[in-house]
Amino acid sequence: MAETTTPSGLPRVDAASRDRLLKDVLKGVSRSFYLTLRVLPKNLREPIGLAYLLARTADTLTDRHRRAGFTGARLEGLVVLRSQLVGPADASVLRKLAAQSMDGDPSPEDRALFGSLVECFALLESFDIADREQVRWVVDKLTQGMEMDLTSFPAEDSGELAALATGAHLDRYTYLVAGCVGEFWTRITVAHAPTLKWWDVAQMSETGVRFGKALQLTNVLRDIPRDLRAGRCYLPADELAKAGLSPEALLDPSNETRVREVLIPWMQAALGHFQAAEEYLLAVPSRSVRLRLACLWPLLLGLATLARLARSGKWLDPDSTVKVSRSWVYRMMFLSLPAICSNTLLRRWVRSLRRQVERAL
Repeated sequence: MAETTTPSGLPRVDAASRDRLLKDVLKGVSRSFYLTLRVLPKNLREPIGLAYLLARTADTLTDRHRRAGFTGARLEGLVVLRSQLVGPADASVLRKLAAQSMDGDPSPEDRALFGSLVECFALLESFDIADREQVRWVVDKLTQGMEMDLTSFPAEDSGELAALATGAHLDRYTYLVAGCVGEFWTRITVAHAPTLKWWDVAQMSETGVRFGKALQLTNVLRDIPRDLRAGRCYLPADELAKAGLSPEALLDPSNETRVREVLIPWMQAALGHFQAAEEYLLAVPSRSVRLRLACLWPLLLGLATLARLARSGKWLDPDSTVKVSRSWVYRMMFLSLPAICSNTLLRRWVRSLRRQVERAL
């Protein structure tokens, strides 16, 4: 980072700092997203990569605050971060937040993330107005989802358990923590990719929202056993009640048969969102290979995870781990290269995974 600073006290960004943030720091906190970022066209890497780093910072704050018993204390770090996003950012406030967030024994990756917080905001301020506002918008939406998480559920070590009230609450949550990313992705790619200039931004944003919801809903359904033991039940309380279940009843794996009444419709909802994700992928022109790959990889990974979850039937078992193997991921990436320009091959691939889910349900 160059030693000169902006009027706000933020250091000016040089090429080495940009490279370090979007390679070393980002790779440390997410190897899977790092692969997606590297395949993107170069002019999209900075706004999308920085949005991820800022969101990951907020998410790490949320994880650290989940153990706090008092809601105000649990929200404090997020409130400070959001105020800095609105601007003007203050380097001294950011340094204080970073120092407080590194109390205890953070991982080397988290230490690097918080140690780069001032640089992240400096990079944000270096963007043109349009990109800056898009990044601010999506990170603000994501932090709203994190606040919803903190205010809806008890502290992680409280021994208490709470559920979201209704399906509308779950749908809102999936929008705030992932659906909004599809909206952001659409706007930012249309702004930077000439091949997408013909897109109807409003319509494609709606489809992008469903793409994001598909991925998040899959994560929610996969993580039910772990979340329950952390005091969080994302399955709606009213739907559980209709099935004669309480959130506490889900702690008993023997209730897996009874919970199907609630789980299956949500798996089907995720499957419907993945159909929209397929439409989104195929709307990207075949000559935009990098953009297509950046959409295809999370789509296939999410659908394969949902298929494994549907087949497992172990939806409440805390000892069951549903995930695709690293070898599957590498094989998927390798096979995607010859298929990426063919709509026929992509449809066949995606729909084969969808049929696996449908047969299991």
